Amino acid sequence: MKRAGILNRGLSGALAELGHGDGVLVCDVGMPIPAGPRVVDLAFRAGVPSFAEVLDGLLAELVVEGATAAAEMRDANPEAASLLAQTCPALELVPHERLKELSAGARLVVRTGEARPYANVLLRCGVFF
Repeated sequence: MKRAGILNRGLSGALAELGHGDGVLVCDVGMPIPAGPRVVDLAFRAGVPSFAEVLDGLLAELVVEGATAAAEMRDANPEAASLLAQTCPALELVPHERLKELSAGARLVVRTGEARPYANVLLRCGVFF
């Protein structure tokens, strides 16, 4: 058993398979899940685990070179907007409908238990060298 880092077997394995440029959609319970990408559903109940907790864990494990989120988040969920502005490099804001279109190209979807609107971000993997 792993001693530290992400312990969820499905998520840990999925992260190990990612490469440069691959997309990881971290989403709330309301975001439509696109057909195709591998899905790791961490939702236990409303709010558990939170978007912030899952994002923190993923950012500790991944090299991220960019991120995309919904522009509507700024008004509907300022806490998530502030979190992403502080933690995600080169954050791009697009209309929510465009985020849903872009999420179809993600290689991995990680569903959180977050139940507040627009707590979604598409991370673009970088490289460690």
